[in-house]
Amino acid sequence: MPPAPLTLFGVAEQAVRPLHDTIIRTQLDPCCWVDHSPGFVDGADTLLADLEERMSWHRGRRLMYGTWFDEPRLTATTYALDTIPPPVIDDARIALTDHYGRAFAGLFCNRYVDGADSVAWHADRIGRTEVDPLVAIISLGGPRTFAMRPMGGGNAHRWMLHSGDLLVMGGATQHHWEHSVPKTRQAPPRMSVTMRAGGPPLPGRELR
Repeated sequence: MPPAPLTLFGVAEQAVRPLHDTIIRTQLDPCCWVDHSPGFVDGADTLLADLEERMSWHRGRRLMYGTWFDEPRLTATTYALDTIPPPVIDDARIALTDHYGRAFAGLFCNRYVDGADSVAWHADRIGRTEVDPLVAIISLGGPRTFAMRPMGGGNAHRWMLHSGDLLVMGGATQHHWEHSVPKTRQAPPRMSVTMRAGGPPLPGRELR
């Protein structure tokens, strides 16, 4: 697999930037929104290499129309954050928890080897068990389009996520919207690092 091209901030020391300085919110509808924070993580390319080595990768299988298909991406084994991931991951979790007032936990990664790797339209399963969960995605490696549309189809919103960018889906997005990473003709390797927050807000905090 060819290495992802290094970027200026991608090879810097791994660190997170203050969220309140960088967030751009898109209101999808009265109860659903997406926050985009460009360059949230410095040292994103070195973090990509670290996670490629650290995590255990496999290709999942999905049942569609009565037939099992290999997923067109690799997925890392999910593990709890208390298993000591790279320190910047815990720094990101703390920053997200502090900003949104919800307890982010767990960690899993999806690895897109090239432009043929993708994920079809879907909503995250946490939306089946939690009310208005938050889903935070840190993008590492090559740029890729992240798209969202109302469930069942409709006009899509698109973001071009670069290495170190953060995207947070909030409000009722997992109940009323679906998202995808579409295929593209050519793309460098890319990884998404996902943390989620369900349940009520932390004591003394309002639900965002």
